[in-house]
Amino acid sequence: MAKLLEQFNKSQLKKLPEITTGDIIKVHQKVKEGGKDLPAGRQGKIQIFEGLVIAKKHGKGISATITVRKIAGGVGVERIFPIHSPLIDKIEVLRHGKTRRAKLYYLRTAKGKKSKLKNKEFAEVIADEPEESPAEEPAENSEDNQAGEMPAETEQEKTE
Repeated sequence: MAKLLEQFNKSQLKKLPEITTGDIIKVHQKVKEGGKDLPAGRQGKIQIFEGLVIAKKHGKGISATITVRKIAGGVGVERIFPIHSPLIDKIEVLRHGKTRRAKLYYLRTAKGKKSKLKNKEFAEVIADEPEESPAEEPAENSEDNQAGEMPAETEQEKTE
């Protein structure tokens, strides 16, 4: 019985982007139109909830949830989304915030500048050409370099 339950839970898991606390995300959730059951062939509309992830709970399994907070009309609104629910259409990560805590509940009471998170900035290395391995230095006692002469330049170094 336990193996069947584990297999079913694995089949229900979704491929999601890496979501951490401090991220600004958009959650696309399927909702019924007018609160009525829809005929078999019709889908309900998609409602988007955009906000800041202030908590992640219950690990990465089927019961994992995220708490998303936004300010709507000057009032804070929080929703808890089970991330593997069939009602969740997709989750988009808009920005990654820099945090040092796992739960950002302090943002509920923070005002003004204290309620803003800094963005995570990733250092991008732009390499036009692959890096060359460092040239081997000649040994001090080698036969070619006894008179203190500089080693001969290669053809490639001459052209540059």
